[in-house]
Amino acid sequence: MRDVAIVGVSQTKFGELWDKSFRDLVVEAGVEAIHDANMTGEDIDAMYIGNMSGGLFVGQEHIGALIAEHSGLAPIPATRVEAACASGGLALRQAIMAVASGYYDKVMAAGVEKMTDVVDATPAIAAAADREWEAQQGVTFPSLYAMMARRHMHEYGTTREQIAGFAVLGHKNGALNPKAQFQREISVDAVLNSTKVASPLNILDCSPVSDGAAAVVVCPAEDAKKYSDTPIYVKASTQASDTIALHSRKSLTTIESTINASRKAYDIAGIEAKDVDVAEVHDCFSINGLLAIEDLGFFKKGEGGQAIEDGLIERDGQVAVNPSGGLKARGHPLGATGIAQAAEITWQLRGDADKRQVDGAEIGLTQNIGGTGGTVAVHVLSRNK
Repeated sequence: MRDVAIVGVSQTKFGELWDKSFRDLVVEAGVEAIHDANMTGEDIDAMYIGNMSGGLFVGQEHIGALIAEHSGLAPIPATRVEAACASGGLALRQAIMAVASGYYDKVMAAGVEKMTDVVDATPAIAAAADREWEAQQGVTFPSLYAMMARRHMHEYGTTREQIAGFAVLGHKNGALNPKAQFQREISVDAVLNSTKVASPLNILDCSPVSDGAAAVVVCPAEDAKKYSDTPIYVKASTQASDTIALHSRKSLTTIESTINASRKAYDIAGIEAKDVDVAEVHDCFSINGLLAIEDLGFFKKGEGGQAIEDGLIERDGQVAVNPSGGLKARGHPLGATGIAQAAEITWQLRGDADKRQVDGAEIGLTQNIGGTGGTVAVHVLSRNK
């Protein structure tokens, strides 16, 4: 297996992008990533596109061929990858494996979602849950994560203010990100006094409905300096599964797929959780950010809330978490999220993150979750080969 490097990244602005179509967004991201890699379209051998539900959001399937055509990359093979909100992370993993295996040399991984074209996105998003035993019984993702939050508070004494603190952190960082959907800070009181969605979660605990796309170009590590003066090296790419339905889990306060994927990633990369300088974690709800920093091993189970309160995940803390603003503030166009995470970590390790730069970052991690943890993809990236 060959070592793999990231040599080009891009992200469109995330938000309610009424003036751009589904295909406009992914073409914009792809072209920028190719330019960032100092390549042309003719250099790309294959493409993997993360997209959760183009059919439900914009009535479009056959995503791979559509994007290959409108990006001008046809006739290269273009494959759509779907794993709910982890679609982008898995598209990146497929691209990495394709290069590592030697089957292709230069591959693009992209992710895209256009969510605002429907009146109500809830039914489409609910397709990431167990349709028969959750969605058809009226359960929504806010209510699923609300149960996880309530149980964490019960078992570990986690406070409502600590959970809200993760959303506050996201907005603090997102205010410095020109690509973010929300570029404004909020307070704990604002979170606690915002509209109730599913107790104990309020509207400011929830990631928004978003449009957007992101793209990454990977190649063999041995060739990376041909395309980039600052290639970022893939040290591990892992994936794990768990039950889709929350009621089948042995615990509501632990996402086992995060533990399994991250521990395998640490082993492959030859690092420990404490070696990670900067991480982009999947905070579709504020409680999920808290669970992530525990399940990834940054803090012991039950200590995530205190870590948030003590500022240990700030940009100058023990581990910098979601300097992009995360899903909460950067936005969460489902299929694009995992790719946007990798783009942010690449910028951080290059030293190109401007006002949100984490000083001295050398090792970064992404954690991309599908549903409530039925699928998790973890990537470890490094500035050093």
